[in-house]
Amino acid sequence: MNPEDRARQDIDRQLGQCGWAVQDKGQMNISAALGVAVREFPMLTGEVDYLLYVSGKAIGVLEAKPKGHPLIGVETQASKYSGALPPAVPAYKNPLPFAYESTGAVTQFTNLLEPDARSREVFTFHRPEELLRLVSLDAQVRGKLKALPALDSSKLWSVQKRAIENLERSLAKNNPRSLIQMATGSGKTFTAVNACYRLIKFGGARRVLFLVDRSNLGRQTYREFQQFISPVNAYKFTDEYHVQLLNSNTVAPTSKVVITTIQRLYSVLKGEEEFDEAADEQSQFELATSLVKEPLPVVYNERIAIEAFDFVIVDECHRSIYNLWRQVLDYFDSFLIGLSTTPTAQTIGFFNNNLVMEYGHEQAVADGVNVGFDVYRIRTRITEQGATLEGEPGRFIPRRDRRTRSKR
Repeated sequence: MNPEDRARQDIDRQLGQCGWAVQDKGQMNISAALGVAVREFPMLTGEVDYLLYVSGKAIGVLEAKPKGHPLIGVETQASKYSGALPPAVPAYKNPLPFAYESTGAVTQFTNLLEPDARSREVFTFHRPEELLRLVSLDAQVRGKLKALPALDSSKLWSVQKRAIENLERSLAKNNPRSLIQMATGSGKTFTAVNACYRLIKFGGARRVLFLVDRSNLGRQTYREFQQFISPVNAYKFTDEYHVQLLNSNTVAPTSKVVITTIQRLYSVLKGEEEFDEAADEQSQFELATSLVKEPLPVVYNERIAIEAFDFVIVDECHRSIYNLWRQVLDYFDSFLIGLSTTPTAQTIGFFNNNLVMEYGHEQAVADGVNVGFDVYRIRTRITEQGATLEGEPGRFIPRRDRRTRSKR
């Protein structure tokens, strides 16, 4: 078996996992399933490796390459097939709106309905239902992000206003990852809740995933959503939208925001029915013995597809959880937004050096923000055993000078 045939075996398997029926051209039956992938379909410019049908109409193409083959440039080949559909073939749009390139190990996706469309790497293929939903939209999320209404900043600090506006400018440019750095006490979570509301209300987001480091931070975040009052209609966030604090391994289909620890999310992706509650109570970063670990293996879970979330927000991302959990973060076809108080160079690099907001401790102190602080006890011989102050016989040492000498 040659390398391309092995790649196609992996592609066939992944398509099947994602709800596609894979067929040969000679035995094609586009009514056999909602989504059908037909191998080696003749187009006007040659045979495309797979023509994708949904509900009996062509919707996209898939180009297969051997494992290890670079996919840079292959999207050009796929786009030529997208515009070469024979006239007799029923289709949603012509050119076809969706294109994939895959080696079975790496897969890229292009949504030609998006403004300034370009390919992006995805964990696997979308389900047929998702492509049908996307082609039916009046405007894609990435299009709506370019036309968000002006921010009502009447209840925001200036730093919070700048963070939201900078984030939205980054998203409008289709940057897949954005990092917000705000000092403790400057309202980082409140800022994120405001951003979530606008992404759902105006940005077309169906669902937002909010990842926290441990369960008590999840509860605090949930309270922030409960207390948020919409500047649009004066409703509380949780009255207008369903916010789910995940305390089981089932994501509610009606939820607009899901708050969970990343360790529970990994349990969900593994298909586990239950999760040890105690594992949610402690920070995985604090339990780690090393900052560098191998990413945890993640496999496709049909119960939570890659399109389940449009945006993933990672709180306390400076805790290096992406070393251990990177594949969990890369699972979803979504924008990734990091929140951090003290990002490391590694954190900034992970977010493609796209630091959209930088508001450090010193600036927060200068602005009068009630920032957090740490108290340390420094152990020395003097602090542990004390010291004797020596002076000239009969000479009185004033109390002020005693303090000065003891500090020395």
